[in-house]
Amino acid sequence: MAARMRLATRLALAALLAAASGLTLAQSVALAGLLGTKALLVIDGGQPRSLAVGESHQGVKLVSLQGDQAMVELGGKRQSLRLGGAPASVGGSGDAAGGSKIVLSADSRGHFMTQGQINGRSASMMVDTGASMVSLSAEQARQFGLNYKQGRPQAMSTANGIIASWRIKLDKLRVGDVTLYDVDAVVSEGAMPYVLLGNNFLGRFQMNRNNDQMVLDKRF
Repeated sequence: MAARMRLATRLALAALLAAASGLTLAQSVALAGLLGTKALLVIDGGQPRSLAVGESHQGVKLVSLQGDQAMVELGGKRQSLRLGGAPASVGGSGDAAGGSKIVLSADSRGHFMTQGQINGRSASMMVDTGASMVSLSAEQARQFGLNYKQGRPQAMSTANGIIASWRIKLDKLRVGDVTLYDVDAVVSEGAMPYVLLGNNFLGRFQMNRNNDQMVLDKRF
């Protein structure tokens, strides 16, 4: 109980300091890559940012790097991150996934990109309001260990003609510290650089966009 009170006090003080200085404190952080002596961190689902040991951004401080792991300080608490692993969140561990909000920042092309996970495996994702469902390529599905050909086969019409596709269910889809279960998805033979977060995913959130930031609040 005393430890929780101390953590709550530190978080409250950090929030007050951030408000006074006009800064925005991060709520989640994931390790997306390693650049020599720097870590490539995805903070609140935004664009990857490189930090050297001792450097900080949005309240996230890189404490150490070793192998494929990084130690960060977030919300007054040190947490370990593994390359391609689950994000760490304020007040939780890297395995926590009980959040209800996703914050995304647009890239230079206006696309909302993020790192997520499908059935525990890391995936690059992009919000696509033009896609009716979560969509991924057959190559991506194989990388994630999905036996997609056991799904329901269907034909998909594209700009390049009709291609084979399969309707499947993803046991678990995670973005930031929000996890959805039993998510319908379509796997197609066409090339696709990212997993597309289509409307069946977006429909489970209240979406608010303010310039280059998108906030998704989970509805169910």
